[in-house]
Amino acid sequence: MVMEKHTVEAGAQDFAGSDSGKEDNKNYTVLVVDDNDDNIFLLESIITSHGYNVISASGGQEALDLIKSKRAELDIIILDVMMPVIDGLEVTRSIKSNSRTRHIPVILLTAKQKDRKDVAKGLDLGADDYLSKPVDSMELLARIRSSLQTKKLQDKLTQMNDQLEQLVEERTIEIMLTRNAAIFGFAKLAEYRDPETGSHLERIRNYTKILADELKNFPQFQEEVDDEFVTTIFQSSPLHDIGKVGIPDEILLKPGGLTREEFKIMKSHVTIGGDSLASTGKLFGDDSFLSMGRDIAYHHHEKWNGKGYPNGLKGEQIPLPARIMALADVFDALVSKRVYKEAMSLENARDIILAGEGEHFDPDIVKAFRNIEDSFAGIKDQYTD
Repeated sequence: MVMEKHTVEAGAQDFAGSDSGKEDNKNYTVLVVDDNDDNIFLLESIITSHGYNVISASGGQEALDLIKSKRAELDIIILDVMMPVIDGLEVTRSIKSNSRTRHIPVILLTAKQKDRKDVAKGLDLGADDYLSKPVDSMELLARIRSSLQTKKLQDKLTQMNDQLEQLVEERTIEIMLTRNAAIFGFAKLAEYRDPETGSHLERIRNYTKILADELKNFPQFQEEVDDEFVTTIFQSSPLHDIGKVGIPDEILLKPGGLTREEFKIMKSHVTIGGDSLASTGKLFGDDSFLSMGRDIAYHHHEKWNGKGYPNGLKGEQIPLPARIMALADVFDALVSKRVYKEAMSLENARDIILAGEGEHFDPDIVKAFRNIEDSFAGIKDQYTD
């Protein structure tokens, strides 16, 4: 249906030059979509007479192509509902289902006076307003102004929300860095009680990281081991021996072998550390960082064959992060000098790790170690005591 010319032309004359904000309207671009050239001409006459920029499309597909290429320029869309092939409702659905265009206001034009089903459907799809043909120019311009004002507020809200999200993200990163630094510092304090351990924590966190990263290539671990897992084990692995703060110096620093009773006390460092991290999790929220640290602290001395401590867990009963830590911790102990022993060669340490496959260590983790043992040697050389 073609709009009545006397309605729109009279309206255009009434509004031409009458709006003090006409100059400001040059900042806004309106897309007019109608399959009738006369309707496009009449709508352009009204809208341009009020200072707005106008782009037009004569069908649904042309409109979608324009929206895709010029979405950053468009401020509002005037859209006829009844069009062949791709009608206005389908165009509305496409606009409002796309996160990049859903913020653009859509005003539907319908020729139907009584049947409002299309209008209701359009509004359900996300259209912002509607007008009936023949369009009254004063009402059209009023609806455009109203939609643009709403869009301004929405854009401002979106901008503020984006800024808030950025601030929250920056603050979250800052908090995480502070937390990680504090936890690592606390772990270092525990480590410094034993002056022989040197750069143990730096090596351990890197050993566990490269092992976890290698396990991402194993199909059986792909559901559990992802980039977040790798990052978390790198951050939480220094907590593995934090329970040693509760071990008396005469046992922790004893240069010779431990008695059975002393070794029993030494083994308690896993429950001291695990319990401490479990309590911290209850107090501050048991996130992945603390829960992984807790599992490592409790279980990094468990063995694949069930002969470890404190719970004698066997095989996959042992949490994966603790199984990774078990290999990393033993390797570092073997190749590092201690008051009671000299450092072992990389070759001998490798042989012991491989001999522990299926006994002390998870066979898959031994396989991962075998794939990247050169990287283990590089980390040892980089973080010397």
